[in-house]
Amino acid sequence: MKATAMKPPLPPMEARSVDEIPTGEEWQYEPKWDGFRCLAFRNGGEIYLQSKAGQPLARYFPDLVESLGKLKAQHFVLDGELAIPVDGRLSFDELQLRLHPAASRVQKLAAAHPAIFVVFDLLADENGKPILDRPLRERRPQLEKFGAKFFPDKKQIRLSPATTELKKAQTWFKKVGGDLDGIIAKRLDCAYAAGERTAAVKIKQIRTVDCVIGGFRYASGEPLIGSLLLGLYDGAGLLHHVGFTSAFKKEEKFSLTKKFEALKKPPGFTGNAPGGPSRWSTERSGEWEPVKPSEVVEVTYDHFTGGRFRHGTRIVRWREDKAPRQCTLDQVAGREGKSLALL
Repeated sequence: MKATAMKPPLPPMEARSVDEIPTGEEWQYEPKWDGFRCLAFRNGGEIYLQSKAGQPLARYFPDLVESLGKLKAQHFVLDGELAIPVDGRLSFDELQLRLHPAASRVQKLAAAHPAIFVVFDLLADENGKPILDRPLRERRPQLEKFGAKFFPDKKQIRLSPATTELKKAQTWFKKVGGDLDGIIAKRLDCAYAAGERTAAVKIKQIRTVDCVIGGFRYASGEPLIGSLLLGLYDGAGLLHHVGFTSAFKKEEKFSLTKKFEALKKPPGFTGNAPGGPSRWSTERSGEWEPVKPSEVVEVTYDHFTGGRFRHGTRIVRWREDKAPRQCTLDQVAGREGKSLALL
């Protein structure tokens, strides 16, 4: 029985952002899935899951550890994306819930909504031999053979699609915004560039939407606005919190603070309201100030799922010409796409 020479942590290959899908015979295109990046190492009975930041993930995904343990291949290293399907679409919220300190809670979540592992690269083969130094045009066929041999049920462990056809990549790109976070283009002639952005690029769709300001948060440690809280109305006239914007210059913070402190008025949001502190930052306060929903702003965003913007947004302009009630959820309707069929 051979053991792989590769040990975690291994910095995953990354991609730099570009505005357009690159063209040419040297490129392979893949969907950019909306999940947690994960490197899976197996050495016989030992299975180790590594996050993008190099941290262990196995305790949060015992269901995936079990699935990998059932594969007949005893030695390998796979690169892919952890995701959780719920009602036919991928749920980032369910992924976040897995990051819980109680093992019993994690087991309950895993039983209710098992995770899947969408594999897009093979870094060590079934004999444990590292193949990172081989170009992608050799690694991808090896991965496909590995998947055909060891992923028979295509349930918990799945092979991510890839193509060299620009038209197919453009079709995937049209689906971006729900399960898909964008498109990845990788150089076929490049080896696996661990920890670098030299062999791949990522393309995201940037869209705009008009939102109502329903509240704000003060910046940490100073009496100035840190972020404005964005809202959209539903068909029943309820204002739901959908995200935030915080890319302000220092001089803008003074005028924004003066403006919105004058508009303080509960309840702000009448539907879904902002929650507590971010699970990713222990310093960010969950406290927020409600304001009269009278100000409309156009912002850019790249991803809307789970009823909110995944990332922070950027202000394009203030819309004094638009009534707050015109800022409705139908602007982002259809952005929670169901792209699991690609698998």
